[in-house]
Amino acid sequence: MKKAPKSLRLHIGLFGRTNVGKSSFLNLIANQDVAITSPVPGTTSDVVEKSMELLPLGPVVFLDTAGIDDTSSISELRIKKTKNIFDRADIILLLTEADICGKYEDTILREARKRNTPFIIVVNKIDLKSPSTEFVKKLKAKTERIILCSGTDFDNRDTYINDLKKHLIEICPDDFLNPPPIIGDLIPSGGLAVLIVPIDLEAPKGRIILPQVQTIRDALDNDSAALIVKEREYPLVLNNLKKPPDISVCDSQVVSKMVADTPKDVKCTTFSILFARYKGDLIEAVKGVCKIDKLVSGDKVLIGEACSHHPVQDDIGRVKIPRWLREYTGKKINIDVYSGHDYPVNLKDYKLIIHCGGCMLNRREMLFRIQRAEQEGVSITNYGVCISFLHGILERTLSPFPAALNVFRKCRGRIYPTRNN
Repeated sequence: MKKAPKSLRLHIGLFGRTNVGKSSFLNLIANQDVAITSPVPGTTSDVVEKSMELLPLGPVVFLDTAGIDDTSSISELRIKKTKNIFDRADIILLLTEADICGKYEDTILREARKRNTPFIIVVNKIDLKSPSTEFVKKLKAKTERIILCSGTDFDNRDTYINDLKKHLIEICPDDFLNPPPIIGDLIPSGGLAVLIVPIDLEAPKGRIILPQVQTIRDALDNDSAALIVKEREYPLVLNNLKKPPDISVCDSQVVSKMVADTPKDVKCTTFSILFARYKGDLIEAVKGVCKIDKLVSGDKVLIGEACSHHPVQDDIGRVKIPRWLREYTGKKINIDVYSGHDYPVNLKDYKLIIHCGGCMLNRREMLFRIQRAEQEGVSITNYGVCISFLHGILERTLSPFPAALNVFRKCRGRIYPTRNN
């Protein structure tokens, strides 16, 4: 199937009075004319459905309903169909206008609470009238999830969508935050992945680090084989195989050697890039890494680590990435490191965030961090994406991900210095 079926999409119901701007809001989010809009109340006579990809959440379907206060000749039928959507909606968006919140809105919220359906209140048409302080205070007594917007203001569309995504991530049922496979969808059933695993000095004695363990398990769960080897023995192992592997994966710290040793017809990537997709949003990480070329002396870069560990002498986040970044840019970049659940309050101080793979964070928290960066207008990328970029081999390590590779080529205008490729 080319598209996710509706049954697997997150269903988001749009509710509110007639002429409150539900259809305009849907058109704004979709960035196209999905629903007919008109100043005449009751224009939406049936439920309008719009399926789309709302990254990083994934496939969703918006359900635009008729006004709950409809008094037209066919109002009974319209309202019946509207009420049926309560049973389908995973999340409810209640649209209203400035200083309007009464019995109709309370009816919708009562139905949502009765079903334990999370909801967001959208105050629409703020271009016509701004909500009063008292009105906003009244809404906050019902929920902290409030969006102020204008359904016709496409100039600020990104701001409204970012606000919507932030709230959706907070309240989205866990089932819809399930990550893609780590590696299972990149190799066929019965296929082979060669995993290049240098012995990490920061790993507990006698163990390998968590992303490597999880990748092995994911390959096995998807009926594929994983061959584990250290970087020095990798070329010998390749020569001993009867046929090339389906993919090779390495630790980012040995990525240049892996790329140099890997045949051009074999896809390859790093564990950190796998986790950029598994825990977060690989496309955003690729867009973010292009910001490196725009850094100037004095800019601040944030290194974000999900785990707290005692740094070794040549620590990847505190030593190697900062060194490679300064060598690549030739600029005096100021770098801060935050580890564990610590995170700066004001992200606007930074031009770029370079985040680890997030193996110690759940997907929701990693998506929060990505979304927060987007809201603050700060680019964010990932250790593995960044390291491959700084070594001039990102096109090679994005080879298993055509969509991300196309985004990178578009960002760079296809002009990219490659080596070991």
